[in-house]
Amino acid sequence: MSANSAELSVALVKAGRTKIRYAATLLHDDGTRLAVRAPWAGDGVRDFGFVRFEAGDVFTEYFWRDRWYAVKEVRTAAGVLKGWYCDITRPAVLTGTELVVEDLDLDLWRSADGTDVRRLDEDEFAESGLAGRDPEAAAAAVAALDELERLARGDEFTGLLA
Repeated sequence: MSANSAELSVALVKAGRTKIRYAATLLHDDGTRLAVRAPWAGDGVRDFGFVRFEAGDVFTEYFWRDRWYAVKEVRTAAGVLKGWYCDITRPAVLTGTELVVEDLDLDLWRSADGTDVRRLDEDEFAESGLAGRDPEAAAAAVAALDELERLARGDEFTGLLA
């Protein structure tokens, strides 16, 4: 399926509750990978110390129906690349115009120049209890984070998004 400029509602679900819902423009859907574009949907500024997400930032987000992660390219309003924020998720589900993604707490950051690659929120993942409730999902999440880190430290990373 391919579509241009269709509007979607993206719902990021965490622990059974909708964490955030935002409007996005569907750029591409090849049946396996979807690409959407959306402005920063958070309230105010989110300062991680190594990057700030703020009003005017534009996210081009890539979701897979067969992979356990989502990759979000982050740019300033002027188009300057900040880097990529990657969420470890269950595979994305598109129903009609709603794209649902279940966040599994693990994250990865890769700076624009590729010199800063960092795993994030491993403590939150451990505290979530997923390993006890759903060991297969927990193993898939850890494997996805390992794969993304390997890709982010090499030249293959941007090939994911081509």
